[in-house]
Amino acid sequence: MSVLQATADEFTGTELDAFTRDGYFICRGLVPDDYLTRMKAVADRDSASRLGDIEYEAELQYPGAPSTLDSEGGHTIRRLRQAFSRDPVFSRLVKEPFLLQRLQQLLGDRVVMPLAHHNCIMTKNPLYSSDTCWHQDIRYWSFEHADLINVWIALTDESVDNGCLRLLPGTHDITVESHRLDQQLFLRPNLPRNQTWLNSAVTAELDPGDVLFFHARCFHSATRNYGSRTKCSAVFTFRNLTNAPIPGTRSASLPELLLS
Repeated sequence: MSVLQATADEFTGTELDAFTRDGYFICRGLVPDDYLTRMKAVADRDSASRLGDIEYEAELQYPGAPSTLDSEGGHTIRRLRQAFSRDPVFSRLVKEPFLLQRLQQLLGDRVVMPLAHHNCIMTKNPLYSSDTCWHQDIRYWSFEHADLINVWIALTDESVDNGCLRLLPGTHDITVESHRLDQQLFLRPNLPRNQTWLNSAVTAELDPGDVLFFHARCFHSATRNYGSRTKCSAVFTFRNLTNAPIPGTRSASLPELLLS
């Protein structure tokens, strides 16, 4: 796994080569404690009050989720949508050089933050969370091309026990034939041709403040939370200015932020 210790606001050529090869990297300890404290407080506040736009586990019906909103655990939160509008801490964070300059290295000088995708606080409850199968985030997005970068910020510990992300290195840079996917565009785990990819899976175990950068084409998945505490992450997506959303699609449904 490409794991990079945060020592500056930019990556070296060797570190960028690692992203080009694997489609992801982890930067340890990148986000300062004052940001983490505030973001976690926002997550706790809005989860407790059920404030704003919320997605519930029962709405997606992934394996392990409650069957309906009215069943036991039916109002377990999966994510707090529109994080950017919940508190000014997020607008400050995405302009920080330790994030923005790295994104410029990956995407080019003109970086845009879509608000229609991710832009959320992901939560994973230990009682009623679900399994997310192998997928590419770009599968339901509509841009001129698929080169977008996701930034996943750990607000709590993320481990195998509580459902940290798993990734398939190098899958951001391959052509995926349609028969290798099911009707929901998840990777078919029982297909022999997919086994080589699945055997290469790595786990992204994170401490609070660690940041996982990964390409929107990189296959990833996660199990439900088997631990005793709720896992919490802030997740955002970025593109180059020239990679416009397709008009009339969900990707073009909300304003975007020009960061540089």
